[in-house]
Amino acid sequence: MAYKLDDILVIGVSSRSLFNLEKENKIYNEKGLKEFAKYQYKNENKILEKGTAFPLIEALLELNKKIVGKKFVEVVVMSRNSPETGLRMMNSIEHYDLDITRTALTGGESLASYLDAFSIDLFLSKDEQDIQRAVDQDVAAAIVYDSPEIKELTKDEVRFAFDADAVVFSDESEFIYKEKGLDEFLKNEKAKRDSPLNEGPFAKLIKMLAKIQKEFPLGEAPIRIGIVTARNSPAHIRVIKTLKAWGVYVDSAFFLGGVSKDKILKAFKPHIFFDDQDNHVGPASRVVPSSRVPYKSTSKMGMREKQIAQSKSKAKPKKTKAKRKKK
Repeated sequence: MAYKLDDILVIGVSSRSLFNLEKENKIYNEKGLKEFAKYQYKNENKILEKGTAFPLIEALLELNKKIVGKKFVEVVVMSRNSPETGLRMMNSIEHYDLDITRTALTGGESLASYLDAFSIDLFLSKDEQDIQRAVDQDVAAAIVYDSPEIKELTKDEVRFAFDADAVVFSDESEFIYKEKGLDEFLKNEKAKRDSPLNEGPFAKLIKMLAKIQKEFPLGEAPIRIGIVTARNSPAHIRVIKTLKAWGVYVDSAFFLGGVSKDKILKAFKPHIFFDDQDNHVGPASRVVPSSRVPYKSTSKMGMREKQIAQSKSKAKPKKTKAKRKKK
């Protein structure tokens, strides 16, 4: 009988997100596959250092130990390595005693092609193309940023921090803000305060986390959910009402109204932070593990970003070759 993953939170994490493989990636990009493979064979028994997503994966796997006979999380490590060059990764998983039994070694092929086969609910990678493909396939996915040395995060609970618009919720309100400004955004949110926001790319994930929370007494769940958003009054009311309508219990919510997110995140200490904008993720990544959620290519914000990029490309002055003077 096939092993079913329907009622389990399935996390797909790239090997570069789980472990620090930046040196190896540089060798591959600069010297090619042959030198990369040679380096991996030579260092097969050298344990890899922990990467940005390691604390999150470690804490998530601990959830499976909380209730006897109950499994909440399955982790699939995904890599473009071949089985031979992936041995070092497997040795490192064993060294850190991570309860991971499923891996995907695609031999250079895109990891996004295999997300549906493993029923992935959340995909974390440093490869922007893979993440964009995943987002366009309606999979919750985020580009993991490099982080400095971050102090060990607790394994006793796992903390998630989410931006609101274009992450948990759709990008509709974000689009109004970008196109028409703050006043029109606030006017729209006030008029629709009793209408739930539409689901965003991470709505399913936050609902699954809420479902796991309900397996424990209120306030004692080993999962803490935080909303960290630039929204403020009166736009915060709609967020709270929407989460309530979804049956999602949020432990903390920070409505910052333009105040920098990094200091709040440093205090909240999440295992991962999800945001759609680089100007938030960049500073946050210096204090907590952080990731950026790209817009779906066919969404309003996705098409807007594409138009902006095209306009910038056209605006660049073209280099013209100097005409030779006739002798």
